[in-house]
Amino acid sequence: MTNDAITTPLIQLLPDTIINQIAAGEVVQRPASVVKELIDNAIDAGADHISVVIEQAGRTLIQVTDNGSGMSEEDLERCFQRHATSKIHALEDLYSIRTMGFRGEAMSSIASVSQLVAKTKLHDADSGWQIRMYGGEVQEKSPVATANGTQITVKNLFFNVPARRQFLKTDATEFRHILRTVQHAALSHPTIAFDLISEGDLVYRLESEQTADRIASLFGKVYRASLIPFEEKTSLLAIKGFAGDPKLSKKSRGEQFLFVNGRPFQHRYLMHVLLSLYDTWTHANEYPFFVVFIDIDPAKIDVNVHPAKSEIKFDDERSVIQLCLSVMKKALNEHFRVPELPSTSPEPFDDANAFQSMQALIQEQHPFNPKFKGFNEGQGISNSRAVPSADTRVPHSKGTSIAEQLYARNPWTQDTRTSLVEDNEQRLGNGFYWQLHNSYIVTQTRTGLCLIDQYYAHKRILFEKTMRAAEDAFPSTQQLLFSQQLDLSASDFSLLKEILPLIQKIGFSVSLLSGNSILIDGVPSDITKGDESKMIIDVLHSYRELDKVVSFDERERLALAFATKAAIQKGNRLEMEEMEALVDELFACEEPYYDPLKHPTILFMSMNEIQQRFR
Repeated sequence: MTNDAITTPLIQLLPDTIINQIAAGEVVQRPASVVKELIDNAIDAGADHISVVIEQAGRTLIQVTDNGSGMSEEDLERCFQRHATSKIHALEDLYSIRTMGFRGEAMSSIASVSQLVAKTKLHDADSGWQIRMYGGEVQEKSPVATANGTQITVKNLFFNVPARRQFLKTDATEFRHILRTVQHAALSHPTIAFDLISEGDLVYRLESEQTADRIASLFGKVYRASLIPFEEKTSLLAIKGFAGDPKLSKKSRGEQFLFVNGRPFQHRYLMHVLLSLYDTWTHANEYPFFVVFIDIDPAKIDVNVHPAKSEIKFDDERSVIQLCLSVMKKALNEHFRVPELPSTSPEPFDDANAFQSMQALIQEQHPFNPKFKGFNEGQGISNSRAVPSADTRVPHSKGTSIAEQLYARNPWTQDTRTSLVEDNEQRLGNGFYWQLHNSYIVTQTRTGLCLIDQYYAHKRILFEKTMRAAEDAFPSTQQLLFSQQLDLSASDFSLLKEILPLIQKIGFSVSLLSGNSILIDGVPSDITKGDESKMIIDVLHSYRELDKVVSFDERERLALAFATKAAIQKGNRLEMEEMEALVDELFACEEPYYDPLKHPTILFMSMNEIQQRFR
């Protein structure tokens, strides 16, 4: 081994180009990251109008133009250097930041992975300045005639980092992230006007307005009348915002917004607590709309718990969460006129008399009628409950066991039971179906019992019918007597536009109008009349959610999304003819025993298994 080999240092200093690209990996994760950083800078520059133009979901073009304060020639060049910022001057400033961007690495990181052109002009200057950069290197700097403010144009993002570029998602997914970024900025700064243009189409044109009006502009006019305002100020923080009426709830997440000092943030436990407030008014897996603004001393939060500054930690987590919970809960209770009940401690449980107390309560509320048969003569299950007379009540008998007393009270005993079984055996043998709890279809087989889940079964039927319809040249469509105009949110309109050919192939007759509106002329024949608009929205949300959990192609995802929303839900009562038709269609399917997500549609119970259970 030579002396040169021994003395050569192993640790080398990285060149600036590699340092910037490493930093870009943390700051610039996707096109939406660039949009966020440029909008943040525009807001900090005091702009009251911001325009965002994108092409190919930001892959080929991102252009953000503002009418803010602009920059001088020296500031323009300096802003692309690493750790250059106008927001921090001393260490203490880190604990009192109220501006949007403050890393000092964003512009240098963006420039290092793109082809960038920046134009800027101070309001009192005669002309502005322009700088061109290629992969982080300055190519040209020159005077330019431009409007007051700043315009940043980012082209061919990740052109020099192909590995990063290939990990980007589809254009639809990347656009949804950009849309979410613009929504965050527009919600937290309603007095700033925003334009969003994608592929030459105007997605948003938002004027300066109040927060409630901004919500309606972003998500639809129906939101304006369904917002529940709340506001509270304490020594720790100030909280305000809007809770959405539960009727605005959707099957997918995405319309829950948290802001602290104007910045969007994530906090898993706070989000969980606020969502749980709606449990009384929403079904499982439904997500309500709400937007919460928290204003707090920056020294009481830590924004550095996540590299992208998206998650934060409060100094007094418990107090902040409890305040947010109580303020929003109060607003919901007042809206629904829910009384505040005083908390009472439960009485101790007494094992000695618990059974007797419960037994007396059951006898009082549900007296026994030995003539009750459960079925009307010559019909299926009775829709009305029998109301036994009080004089048929069986009194508690001393000296008899609990089992004997329960047997004596059981209506399925002696002559009643015998006649009932004989009657049903005759009906079941002729294809009789019985609906259990308006959710399951029960019938007899040669070897035992068959139980069919009506929701999963219908979902399988609709899935296969929709897949076949997508292959037909002329899908089955029922034309509406009157066309319906529907205003969609920007994200829903973008998704519908992307999958419009598939939507039309499965039976929807839909045309796009100006803005985010559509016209519905016809729907698949399996949809109940009156549900057309809601079905379109539900299918779009379900389609979006299936992107995360199902590895189907686009046609299969759409078919499953439609089947999931159009299928007969549990709890719906079916007539005998409907049950017979459902079972016939199920067994005509290619895969009748499972729904598209592999949930079983049919369960069998053999006579041997039934007999074993009674032994």
